[in-house]
Amino acid sequence: MEFTTAEITAWVGQFFWPFMRIGGLMVSAPIFSHNSLPLRIRIVLSMALAVMIFPTIDYVPQVEPLSIPGLIISVNQVLIGIAMGFLMTLGFSVIIMAGENVAFKMGLGFATMANPQSGVSVPIVSQFLLIIATLLFLSLGGHLLLLEILAQSFKTMPIGIIGLTRDHLWTILEWGSEMFAGAVILSIPAIMILTMINLSLGIMTRAAPTLNIFSVGFPLTLLSGLVIILIIFIPAIPIHMGAIWRSLFLLIRQILGLA
Repeated sequence: MEFTTAEITAWVGQFFWPFMRIGGLMVSAPIFSHNSLPLRIRIVLSMALAVMIFPTIDYVPQVEPLSIPGLIISVNQVLIGIAMGFLMTLGFSVIIMAGENVAFKMGLGFATMANPQSGVSVPIVSQFLLIIATLLFLSLGGHLLLLEILAQSFKTMPIGIIGLTRDHLWTILEWGSEMFAGAVILSIPAIMILTMINLSLGIMTRAAPTLNIFSVGFPLTLLSGLVIILIIFIPAIPIHMGAIWRSLFLLIRQILGLA
């Protein structure tokens, strides 16, 4: 049995280019890009998904992967995967920024820890809320929906030299304003209540100068913040983050031509 160069090139490209798009998602999407997930497992998972997806791909360019057009196609596939993961990362950044706003008002801005996903230091409150949001995302099957959209994208945005356009990139960047707005909307009730408590403490200090504001104010602000997080903040996470995730999945579908 003999195989031509064109047949071998087609077989290699049919696996290699889907692997590049999937790999771009794995290095940028929340949960999949977490540092607790070893790189080898991510590579094996990307290869397994590529093996399952490539039989469903109708058309693969007859281009050598190591040629100039082949490298351009590879870069486009990686950018598509990274764009999908980056948008979902912006969605999870909403809960981190909202937690930072509340933590600083509580007086816990100094209590930070390293975020395993991004590698930067974030307040403990943000890390706690991020864990809740991640568990909620997994329980809703968000990671499975993301993989489903990725598999469907090979139909509407097939493998080729043409990938994401300038308009697509601007649309992704413009969603950054939604991230800041979402964080403010989620944290504004807690910020308002904690601000009123701080104003009350300021009035008490003016009325009773001998009052040790540090021995009274910090425990009161801290306790009030914890109660607010438990009663107001956490119950609002499913509704608020659910709306953000829905808008992100819709945006990803629009960019990939699925909507």
